[in-house]
Amino acid sequence: MRLRLSSVFLPAVFLLIPVSAFAQEHGAEEGGGGLFSINFGLSVWTVVIFLCVLTVLWRFAFGPILAAVQAREDGIQKALDEAKSRQEEAEKLLEEHKAQLADARRQAQVILAGGREAAGRLQKELEGKAREESEAILVRARAEIGRERDAAVEVLRRETVDLALAAASKLLHTKLDGEQDRKLVMDFIDGLSTKSSGAEA
Repeated sequence: MRLRLSSVFLPAVFLLIPVSAFAQEHGAEEGGGGLFSINFGLSVWTVVIFLCVLTVLWRFAFGPILAAVQAREDGIQKALDEAKSRQEEAEKLLEEHKAQLADARRQAQVILAGGREAAGRLQKELEGKAREESEAILVRARAEIGRERDAAVEVLRRETVDLALAAASKLLHTKLDGEQDRKLVMDFIDGLSTKSSGAEA
């Protein structure tokens, strides 16, 4: 870039020198000191000072300014790149969060379905146990009723035998209380009950 500036300003200096020389000669012929007269020496020194100032500015001012501008541009680009990477990372995290949320919902559905299934199995088991227990209670109750009935029949049979013996004793005016008499009456009652059972069948 320094070569470009020198290639622009050096031809300008060489163009100014003949123009200023022509103006000085023309002014000298006319008597000098006009409004548009050019002083050649002053023009040369102006161009030399301008080039010196330009060189100093180029070496000590333009470099740091351009470096600062470049550093600022690099900082902005870095910030943009960092913002872009953060945005990509945020989008990635958002996608991961959505996937985790969908997975959690799926797992919750599986757990709920398992809970419903377990509750159904437990209900069936409880119903089966209740049915078994009720059947066992009915069996025990029937057995108890059968035992009670048999005991009542036995008591009734004994009382019937006693009553029959007492009635026969009164009729015969003889005491019938022996074991043989009791056995005879019991066999008679058993025969009656067998006949009644056969008639019912």
